[in-house]
Order: sequence, then C-alpha cells, then structure tokens
Amino acid sequence: MAAAAGGQTVGRSSFSRAAAPHVAPSSTAAGVKLGPNGAAFVSSGIRDLDRILGGGFLLGSVVMVMEDSDAPHHLLLLRSFMAQGVVHKQPLLFAGPMKEPRLFLGTLPAPVASSKEDGRHRGMEAGTTSDGRASDEALRIAWQYKKYFGEEKTSHAEQRDKQEFSNDFDLRKPLERHLLNAQNIECVSTQEGDTLGVLQDRCSTFLSKLPRKDGGNANAGRIAIQSLCAPQSGYFEKDWDLVSFIRSLKAMVRSSNAIAVITFPHTVLSSSFCKRWQHLADTLLSIKAIPDEDKELAKLLTGYQDMVGFLHVHKVAQTNSQVPVILEASTFSLKLRKRRSLLLERLNQAPVVGSAGPYLTGSGSCSSSSQGSQLDF
Repeated sequence: MAAAAGGQTVGRSSFSRAAAPHVAPSSTAAGVKLGPNGAAFVSSGIRDLDRILGGGFLLGSVVMVMEDSDAPHHLLLLRSFMAQGVVHKQPLLFAGPMKEPRLFLGTLPAPVASSKEDGRHRGMEAGTTSDGRASDEALRIAWQYKKYFGEEKTSHAEQRDKQEFSNDFDLRKPLERHLLNAQNIECVSTQEGDTLGVLQDRCSTFLSKLPRKDGGNANAGRIAIQSLCAPQSGYFEKDWDLVSFIRSLKAMVRSSNAIAVITFPHTVLSSSFCKRWQHLADTLLSIKAIPDEDKELAKLLTGYQDMVGFLHVHKVAQTNSQVPVILEASTFSLKLRKRRSLLLERLNQAPVVGSAGPYLTGSGSCSSSSQGSQLDF
C-alpha cells in the first residue's frame, strides 16, 4: 500500500504498473485509428473487412492478397483500399502491370453521401423483404441467424467517427477527378523487364517521406501493387529477386507510417515460392470466385444470389503482443448489394427441413467451387 496525497492510500500490488498515458485522438492523422497495445490502423475501404480484422489494416504492415485466376475480384479490395486513401488525402503509390498505370485511377469508386447499408441488419431482424412486406419465412430466418448480425445502436458521434475512418463506396460511380488531381499520387508501371530496382527505389523514396514518430502519426501513406509476378509483368519468373524485394519492402514499411497491399496470382508461382510469399505477409487474404450458376451452393447457402466469391482470412497482423488472433470464422462471402456496395458476411447455412445430418460431407458438394479451402461456418 502506498501513501497518497491527502492521507488517501492507493492499492497496488508489486506486480502492477501504471497504465500508459492515453494518447489524444488529435495526435493521429486523418483516417488513422488507435487500437490496443499501441497499434494504429487505417481503413481497408471496406467496413466489414475492418471489423473482421479487428480495426483495419495495421499501420506498418504488408498485406498480401492471393488472386483468383478465374475472376478479378481482388481488384474490388484494391480499388476500395486506394479510394479510401484518396478520400483521406493520404499519399498513395500505385504500381500495376500496364503501360499507363495512372489510367487505373479512373476506376476507383466514389464515396456515397450517406450509407444505407447499416440498416440492412435491422431490416433482416425486422423480417422485411426488399419491397417492405413482412414475411413469416423472413422472420424465421432472421430469428435463426440473429446472432450473426447483432444489434448495433450507435450514437450520432460514433457514426461520425466511422465516417471519418471508413467510407462506403459506390462501385458504379468513379471517383471525382478533382480529388485525384489534388492528391500526392505516384504511379509506376511494372511492364518493363528491368524495373524491379526502379520500383524498389520509388518505394524507398515514397516511404522516406513518412517516418514513424513516437509523438504521434503525422501522416499515413499507402502503397498498392497490383498483380506482382503476373505474366504481363516484367518481374515474371524472377522468383528470388521478388522475394528479396518483398523482404526489403517489409522492412521499410515496418519503420514508416505506411501500409502496403500487394495482390499476386499465386498459381504462377511454384509451391515453394508461394509458401515463402505467404510467410512474408503480415496479413494474408485470398479471393475465390464462384460460378454464376452453382445449384448445389444455392441450396446450401443463404443469400447466394448476391454472392460473387469467397474471402478467406489466412493470417492477421499483430504488433506488441504475443496473443494469437483467433477469428470467429475465416471464410466470408463476398457480396455485391445492388451491384453497388461491397459486403462481407459470415457464411450462413440455409434452413434444412427434416435433416439433422452434417452440412458438409467428405465428398463435399462445394468441392467444385471452393477447391483448396474449407468453408468455415
């Protein structure tokens, strides 16, 4: 027991220590959110993905996305990530396998003025369909899966904080040109055969302007590299050079106020190098497309008509902690609501009448649609 001023005593064991002083939110840059253990996050541009990862993309980490050779759904994640940085006026470096990578900026989605997607959970809980008519079947399903959607009642201040950290984007509308012209945006083409050193120098110069400071985060930058090691890229079949580049980039990003997102077609890599790449990633995601008409999946999963693929979370970055990150689920459905909003939801089992057997058998009715990964319910 230690004596305090005014004769009061404060109980503290010999194993306890004073808590670290709280860092004022004003010390962080726009679009940066403080988390536990001194971690700082930037938004991925997808609110559902931020929630799944425990706050967003960890500042100072490398995020790698394994592409699907059948569909370019990885571009949905990359465009949202880049658009979120532009909206927050964060410096951006983009590298892509095209002659004019700046043209890719014209495909970035524009933020919507107000989000209506937050009400989709309440609509399902109320048992209403899209045209507002109540249905007994909808009520039964909503009651059965109520635990998946939760009951979030946030104040106006919390809603404003969400808007300042993460936006909802309309995939049908391009980002306004004046936002792109007013930003610090650099573009690099990866089509040239001898530009790997150039890309590394550009990344080094870009990150040198974003040093990490103990007093707070002055600004945060984003690096987006599309389809690294793709056949149309000049780095194709330069396996060891690419591994060296990723290691160097990871070291530079770790000591800077930035986040790097790399997408790559893992099917063009040998199994050994593919595993090396996966181990180098701080956060590892993969995208798997599903066929347009898969009757077996349509019977198995609810909301199948809105699904375009699956997102699998293999690894989540963490800092200043030895506690492993354990997600409630590792596989999520990738949905396009009204072909405008990108949503991520836990896979929901469709109601089965008169059946108490397992949902998935050893033969796997979904084997043709989700090869190499197990659906996680």
